[in-house]
Amino acid sequence: MAIPALDVFQVIGDPSRRKMLMLLFAGSMNINNLAENFDMSRPAVSKHVKILETAGFISITDVGRERYCTLRKDGFEELQAWISYFDKFWLNKLQKLEDLLNNKLPIDDSEGKKSTG
Repeated sequence: MAIPALDVFQVIGDPSRRKMLMLLFAGSMNINNLAENFDMSRPAVSKHVKILETAGFISITDVGRERYCTLRKDGFEELQAWISYFDKFWLNKLQKLEDLLNNKLPIDDSEGKKSTG
């Protein structure tokens, strides 16, 4: 299932959501414990959590009366795919520039004079 790019960028574009992901790196947390790390209302934390879940970055599991958040790889894979696409693009551009420079620049000889090639 492809995740819409807007959701991925909503996640990484918000410092609170990035911090939530970093907190969940250590392991699952219930939403109340997650909320204790932020100076915002519990409903505001829940909205952030919902965006993280919708984007595939976390899953929410009900255990009794508690709701636990756990990292998922789906959102991260979508983000990685997007970054990899542009990595390849820029590596290709840089390789072409390197090839162009290697073919156009004069080479220094052992005496420090420029040769014409």
